[in-house]
Amino acid sequence: MSSIAKTLKGYVWWTHPRGNLHYDVMVTLILLFIFVGPLFINFNDKPAERSEHVGGVVVTPLGSNRYLYHIEAAAVQGKTESEVRASLMGVIEPIAGEVKLLNYAEIKDRKGNVIAYDVWVRRGLGG
Repeated sequence: MSSIAKTLKGYVWWTHPRGNLHYDVMVTLILLFIFVGPLFINFNDKPAERSEHVGGVVVTPLGSNRYLYHIEAAAVQGKTESEVRASLMGVIEPIAGEVKLLNYAEIKDRKGNVIAYDVWVRRGLGG
């Protein structure tokens, strides 16, 4: 086997001993790929899309995996009960993860406009 083929085989199978010139070349190539590669290679990676931060959410623990969420009405969309429930879950789940909505209550001002929601949820499995 020629010395070039033997050297290349050593690169592929990583058989050169530490401290050897060929070992240092392999490590340098790997570091160049890690740090310089992204400048020239499009890996098509993008950060995960996150929902925009919803202000006006206050969480109160009630014990035994139950929580009360006080959510401003501006963060909730929908007219029907199912749309409101879906919107409430859309606000709560990015904060708490998977939860079960137990109940919710509208909080109204003197004119009857909904200004906030109190939402009772349970995390985890079980009753």
